[in-house]
This record gives sequence, structure tokens and C-alpha cells, in this order.
Amino acid sequence: MLAADAGTYSIWLIILLSMGQLIGCSAPVRAPVVSRDHPPAQQRSARPSTYHVQRGDTLYSISWRFGIDYASLASWNGIRYPYTIYPGQKLRMAPTGRRWAVKNYPTKTPQTQVAAGSDKSVASDKTVSRSVSKGVSSSQDEEKISSISLKLQWLWPTKGSVVQRFVKGDPMRKGVKIEGRIGEPVNAAESGKVVYAGSGLIGYGRLVIIKHNKNYLSAYGYNKKIHVKEGDTVKKGIRIAEMGSDGNGKPVLHFEIRRNGAPVDPLKLLPRHP
Repeated sequence: MLAADAGTYSIWLIILLSMGQLIGCSAPVRAPVVSRDHPPAQQRSARPSTYHVQRGDTLYSISWRFGIDYASLASWNGIRYPYTIYPGQKLRMAPTGRRWAVKNYPTKTPQTQVAAGSDKSVASDKTVSRSVSKGVSSSQDEEKISSISLKLQWLWPTKGSVVQRFVKGDPMRKGVKIEGRIGEPVNAAESGKVVYAGSGLIGYGRLVIIKHNKNYLSAYGYNKKIHVKEGDTVKKGIRIAEMGSDGNGKPVLHFEIRRNGAPVDPLKLLPRHP
């Protein structure tokens, strides 16, 4: 009798285990949800040992993309102001422990000097302040920008509510997102020089980067239209772009501030939100 009961128990145990395996195999597998807003962290650009300049690159856009201080990148490659680079040029992306001679490139037209290429969607704006007069040398221009006080007086770049905050160390939250309306003016948060205007950096849409002094840069992403071009000197509060939408169709401005190549919390530098 006991043997029969044991046999029956074993049969039922085998049946239950088989049913569990079938249920497990038939359970649906959920695909990971990835926002189109930014590329996944593992797909974001890892810093290579060398980089070949592409059309549309500038020294500033390359340093921004890989989180490097632009001055360091220039130093590693012996490039001096105005940091002219060319398509196909090979850049070292880390210090090598040896000194490199400063490269003196031949004088070219302003169009060639500005960048390796530019975005055709960028439009000029008569409201942009071109305070750097004709005839002023590049070195004098650089000295003028670098002499600006480190204590910058930031303004909010646009109207709207902060819908995403900065998180230190999070590659997906290097700045803040300000929700507003499509076409809302995007203004320069501080005076400076436009060092990038285009759409070559993945995850930012149409992007403007402004250099404020030798330490600080600010960036304005997801623009519908850009109203400045590389090389323009802009005053604080001047319209530089129009708000567009992120990868999910939400009307927002992505705003970043970086000090010596590292992202900092914009909310600690901006005045109290109006």
C-alpha cells in the first residue's frame, strides 16, 4: 500500500514539474523599454585613443561629445587658438606623456577657419551681437573671452517648467530639461562666443554650444531652428534658437553647463526659477 502511494506521488510530482516548465517557456519576454530621447548608456560614445575628424566637427563639439576639456584636447594635439581642425585629421584623445609642438596652420578664409564643416540648417540672425570688430586678431579675441570674470551672472535660457533635473554621474542626465512650447525663444544664458551650431552630436538634435570664458561652456539642444552660426559673439538674453521637441515629441529645451569639460548642475548657477 505504501509502495503504491509512493508511486502515485512520484507520478503527480513529475506532472506538476512538467506543467511548470511549459508555463515558464510560454511566458512572454518583455523587451527593454528605451526612450528615443537619448541613446542607451551602453551605446553612448566611449572615448577612443584616437579620433579622425569628420566633416562638421569642431574641436569644441568633439571635446563635448567625449567629455574632455577643449583646452586639454588642443594641448594633447599641439593645436592653438582658433583651434582649426580638418576632415580626416587624426587627434589624440588622451595625454601621451610627451610634448607636442604647437602647429601653425596657414592662414585661410574665415569659412575654412571656423570648422571642418557646418550645418546648412543654421540661419543667421540680425539680433546677434557681433561685438568683435573686424581686424582684431584671433589671439586678442581669445584673450577677451578668457578675461571675462569667472563669476558669471546666468539667466534662464527659456520659459517653462523643469521636467528633468541634473544627476551627477548619470550620462542620461547631464543637464536639465525645460518644457515649453514649440517655437518658444531660446536665449543665451550668458554672453559668449558660439563655438558650435549644428546637428552632428547624437542625442541633442539641433544644438548650440556657447563658450563664456576659458572655463565655462553652455549648450542648448532639441532646437527647431538655430539663429546663430559658429563664430558669432552673442550677448546674454539674445535669442539664439527656437525650442523644438525631443525624441518623444515633447516640446523641451535640453540645457547643459560644463566647467572644464565636466557637467555641472545648472540649477545651482541659475537664479531662482521665475
